[in-house]
Amino acid sequence: MTSNIITPKELKKMDPVFGQHSFDDHEQIVFCNDKDTGLKAIIGIHNTVLGPALGGTRMWQYNNEWEALNDVLRLSRGMTFKSAITGLNLGGGKAVIIGDAKTQKTPELMRRFGEFVHSLSGKYITAEDVGMTTEDMDTVREVTPYVTGISESKGGAGNPSPITAYGVFMGMKAAAKYQFGSDVLEDKSVYVQGIGNVGEALVEHLVNEGANVTISDISQERLEEVRSKYGVTIYGGDDIYSESMDIYAPCALGATINDDTIHKLRAKIVAGAANNQLADEIKHGKLLQDKGIVYAPDFLINAGGIINVYAELENYDRQEIIRKTENIYNTTLEILDNAKVNNLTTHDAALNIARERIETRKRENSK
Repeated sequence: MTSNIITPKELKKMDPVFGQHSFDDHEQIVFCNDKDTGLKAIIGIHNTVLGPALGGTRMWQYNNEWEALNDVLRLSRGMTFKSAITGLNLGGGKAVIIGDAKTQKTPELMRRFGEFVHSLSGKYITAEDVGMTTEDMDTVREVTPYVTGISESKGGAGNPSPITAYGVFMGMKAAAKYQFGSDVLEDKSVYVQGIGNVGEALVEHLVNEGANVTISDISQERLEEVRSKYGVTIYGGDDIYSESMDIYAPCALGATINDDTIHKLRAKIVAGAANNQLADEIKHGKLLQDKGIVYAPDFLINAGGIINVYAELENYDRQEIIRKTENIYNTTLEILDNAKVNNLTTHDAALNIARERIETRKRENSK
């Protein structure tokens, strides 16, 4: 019999949750497995000080389970700050299902996932995200009430993507006001990376305002469809970050602002719908600041979706959804000004406001 000695460095790498760089004092991580349906999912509950953790479910074919865990930790953390800075009485949570949404998603799998959500007794409320549809949320609703974003015909607020895009558009206009002195986007060059439901809705707003829009996506079929619909330009190069543009709008997966791309980036503004756009919030936020690039914090300007689904919990109408989403414009301007006055990165300025609201509520709860 032989035994292998594990070094401290190797042991640290083996820490499944607490050793993850993206772990940020999460309250609870739930691993869900069901052999019959093939479900493999992770639910991350980051913080519930302000209320139940609400966040969408993403289905993605991750390269490995570590990648899935890192994603759910980063996303659930972002939801905490998104709700806090938007003034919602919600905490932060997220779920990921490991698999190909086009070939492996079934009603049985979604119902089984809903049963896992239900087992948390309302501590986590799910919603739609990448790889999910409103119809999927309707299926989850069959087994648990702890789901939002269900069809309007079933009493829900419907697909949150258009409202998410509208909030990003509002944040983008605020960033333009700050950087250029005017929030009019006519003739501004905007590169939208990722043409999913949110990306397409954002393209529509930009085209209606007269912006010069260039789009990129991994799906050529999707690109052709959106070009035909809106008359925009498909990016034909191989390095979008080196292109001269007014606004870079990442609307796919996160961390596109990273060590490889940030030094090439020639945009004047970064404002998009993707979560966790900065691979390293501190380092890359500072580098953007040093380069004079205005960064509209993602967890602020993409909050339209959570505002939309929150309406189902608080029973406010469409008009109030629009009002709250349009207020993203004012909040973005306030944060950009605050960052300049206090010599902070815009990400830190936004994060400080969110954290202070959480800490205030924590002090109130402890009395």
